[in-house]
Amino acid sequence: MLIRDEIKAALEAILFIRAEPLVIEELVEILDLPLIDLKSVLDELILEYNEKQRGIQIVRIDNSYLMCTHPRCADIINRLEKPVRRRLSQAALETLAIIAYRQPVTKAEIENIRGVKSEKIVTNLLERGLIEEAGHKAVLGKPVLYKTSPEFLKVFGLGSLKELPVLEEA
Repeated sequence: MLIRDEIKAALEAILFIRAEPLVIEELVEILDLPLIDLKSVLDELILEYNEKQRGIQIVRIDNSYLMCTHPRCADIINRLEKPVRRRLSQAALETLAIIAYRQPVTKAEIENIRGVKSEKIVTNLLERGLIEEAGHKAVLGKPVLYKTSPEFLKVFGLGSLKELPVLEEA
């Protein structure tokens, strides 16, 4: 049985290497620990990072955990040379918003709302990993359903879809 500090070190190493949200059940399996004990250690580790005001943090996203930079370091991180990231077009943002608020949704439903073809935009969002397929709708032709991905939450700094701003009625 690992001692508490060894568990914390192992969690830090795993989360650092993975660099994407890791489902708690996977951590339970990797570390061979009971879920309740692992949650306790994770909560303690998160608290330690927050109390010491470190440059990195561990955040909970739904039922997953992610190690990432702390938002207060954003100005310094932005000074780093980084590859040019293509920004999302207005049309891509519109499409992404429709998917986020209406998911799961078909391409035809997106196009009906937008009033224009959206094939290329949906393909682009899939390639960027911001959306993913969510099965098929049980109607004639069985069109693909789309939903936002964990990458969407990460890119937009959300812990869950519940944090999306409330839409005002038009």
